[in-house]
Amino acid sequence: MKADQIIRNAKIFTSDQNNPIASALVVKDGKFAYVGDEAGLSDYEGEVTDLGGRFIMPGIIDSHVHITTGVAFEYVDLGVYVLCANKKEALEFMKEHISKNPGQDPYRFVLDRACLNGEDLSKEDLDAICPDRGIVILEGECHSVWVNSKMLERHGITDDTPDPVPELAYYVRKDGHITGNAFESASWPFLFDQLKENLTDEMIGKAVSYWIDFCEKHGVSAVFDAGFPSHNDIHEMIYTYMRELDKQGKLPVYVDGCYMLTDPRKVDEALEETKRFNREFDTEHLKVHTFKVLMDGTLKIETAAMITPYEDTGAVGATTLSVDETADLLIKLNEAGLDFHAHTVGERSARIVLDAVERVRKELGDRFRVRVTCTHLWVQDDDDLSRFAQLGVIANYTPAWHAGNMGLGCEPCEFWPSVIGSERALKMYRSKTVWDTGALVTWSSDDVGFWDEFVSWNPYSNMEIGMTRWITEKTKWIEGETTENPLAPLSERMNIEEMILGYTINGAKQLGIEDRKGSIEAGKDADFLVFDNDLLTAEPEGFSHNVPAEVYFSGKKRND
Repeated sequence: MKADQIIRNAKIFTSDQNNPIASALVVKDGKFAYVGDEAGLSDYEGEVTDLGGRFIMPGIIDSHVHITTGVAFEYVDLGVYVLCANKKEALEFMKEHISKNPGQDPYRFVLDRACLNGEDLSKEDLDAICPDRGIVILEGECHSVWVNSKMLERHGITDDTPDPVPELAYYVRKDGHITGNAFESASWPFLFDQLKENLTDEMIGKAVSYWIDFCEKHGVSAVFDAGFPSHNDIHEMIYTYMRELDKQGKLPVYVDGCYMLTDPRKVDEALEETKRFNREFDTEHLKVHTFKVLMDGTLKIETAAMITPYEDTGAVGATTLSVDETADLLIKLNEAGLDFHAHTVGERSARIVLDAVERVRKELGDRFRVRVTCTHLWVQDDDDLSRFAQLGVIANYTPAWHAGNMGLGCEPCEFWPSVIGSERALKMYRSKTVWDTGALVTWSSDDVGFWDEFVSWNPYSNMEIGMTRWITEKTKWIEGETTENPLAPLSERMNIEEMILGYTINGAKQLGIEDRKGSIEAGKDADFLVFDNDLLTAEPEGFSHNVPAEVYFSGKKRND
């Protein structure tokens, strides 16, 4: 048989449990025609490439990214980073900047809440330094903002405006009055103020091209795009552009998309919109079949839903949906042939999903076909760790956070005991424990912007931190950001085989494309990466500097 590509003398990690290591492969018409030992090559004709023992693995599948928010953030100036040690200094810094830059609207700043040393900002504070123009201050973790009265007026937010999800996505109030501080999905409309009116296809195309270049360089062949909180309209604009790009044969990366719910009052509307997205976005490399729910928030600002209260406040947070509501939604998704993906940082949010799945499985039995994924899983209750495998729920983690750094910049990991207590702080991100129960575990980069040249999207940086639970001077990461020590427990460190499997065949199973991607097997798309060094024997520290020498998607070389 005439072949397009024949490779011999390679070390091929296939991610195929029935044939884990091979030495030869054949590509024909964009598919793997043969994978095995060199004796099998005798059936094929064509030029043979001897790789001299170089390493091959399947294309990377990143199971939770934010392409559409990344595109949007390319055109939103987050603002000037506020350098301060307290509230007084923060206000002085911003006032001076405003005086030196007249005419902007809104003025934008970034401020880490910790820099306020327990104090808070109000709209009155901001009105005093800028009464006639808008001010938007993004908290460093990107999950809350402070705004002045002008911004509240622009968006129609008053004391009578209901919170989207009380205790989760809400407007901070004092004595019944809006303070100007908004959390989670209540904050995002301020952040993307006026973007939709100004966003053009040319702008979208430039940013999407930038992302594609990253994928082709690093070998990311497929992704799950996890949505755009409170901005499904902009999300759809970008999907529409990508659909047309795919029709022109210019979208080489497979994008598995979603529709996102942040407001529980809009469940029925979101379900119908997910169905519409499923019908309208169905090209070779762009498909939508997932209903995404922002089930809770984050630990740093204590919007993640907990079983045991937060150490410092005694609060437990809230969830977007209850067990009953989640179970009802799962039944409807099952009828529609759709899947479910939930942002679950806190232990209670994950339990709600698990309880709902257990209830629906008892009711529907083998008729239940929804792929259910819980993502992030910063803190999990001991009693729930084995339930993922038992219930067939996929556990998705972002390994880059497993150094304890998420939302903290370069602060030490000792921050977490003050928030969730010492016991839980020593049991964060228990991916290895869940893996060992037999659950399907997948990996993701999960960042909302393309900044720092995609450093946090880099799968090899994520692999390193997943293996070490540490950011050292050897790690390819944000300049100057390291962690003092590995994050306990060290028993949760993964090995390289587990990292590769989670980034390949497991990711394909989460996306429902395991019949065509995720492993190097005959009949599947010829997505594969060639490395000059053997990743299976590479040192974990510094692993992040790996990059494939050659990248192939459907048998076509994609990198220079």
